[in-house]
Amino acid sequence: MLSANAYAQYNRNKILTASPAELTLMLYDGCIKFINIAKMGIDEKDLAKANTNIKKAERIIVELQSTLNEKYEVAKDFNAVYSYVKRRLLEANIAKDNEILEECAGHMRTMRDTWKEVMKTARQGERVVQRA
Repeated sequence: MLSANAYAQYNRNKILTASPAELTLMLYDGCIKFINIAKMGIDEKDLAKANTNIKKAERIIVELQSTLNEKYEVAKDFNAVYSYVKRRLLEANIAKDNEILEECAGHMRTMRDTWKEVMKTARQGERVVQRA
């Protein structure tokens, strides 16, 4: 029990001290995790588990959409991907279709990996500015 509480406290502190960029990365990871759990639910014929976790993934995508900064042109592209994935998650939930879920997970992994590159580039830029 103590280790579960320590782990929960660690996660809480991790979230509270994360930068906005790191929080976005956590959202991507969480979405992918919930999609994978939903796939397991379908494999196990546990439709409630699948439904619950698909809905969690959908809520994360809604959160990602709400944080988009529309002053950047790329936000429109991100929003288009999020809207597509959200629609496909709904279809996957109705059909309980792991192929659609895998497609969604693939899109979210691509978005996450792109975000990681953005974070890496930003950090490198900060280092150059600090040295100047």
